[in-house]
Amino acid sequence: MTTALQSPPPARPLLRLRLASPSGMPRPIDGAWWPRSSDLLAELPQLLAGLPRAWGHITSVTVHGATWPAVPGRMLVFNQVVRLRRTVAVSAPHTIVLLAPGQGRWDLLVVPPDTTEEAAEPLMAAAAGDHV
Repeated sequence: MTTALQSPPPARPLLRLRLASPSGMPRPIDGAWWPRSSDLLAELPQLLAGLPRAWGHITSVTVHGATWPAVPGRMLVFNQVVRLRRTVAVSAPHTIVLLAPGQGRWDLLVVPPDTTEEAAEPLMAAAAGDHV
């Protein structure tokens, strides 16, 4: 009998997410997310999986229509339905809003996928409230 060795599954790329430290004061931005593509259906599951458990189950996500070209009304993420909404509000072109009933709302800056690391790092640090 011969045993074939299977190669391990490919490693998932690291989630590029930086969150502000929790505080009792409300913040306009709760952190930054730097997705690897503009394909929301591919990127959103990894983002939701990387969020703190204390945020609870995200049931609604609002994105800007110009940033994310194709957005269905809902999608299944880890066997949970997540409602997707688009906005064209001028005030929020580079944000994503995450809602969890009974837990809260979080607004994240979305760093465009084609941003260089040198340009993305200070944006993410500033959004998280880190001193650059």
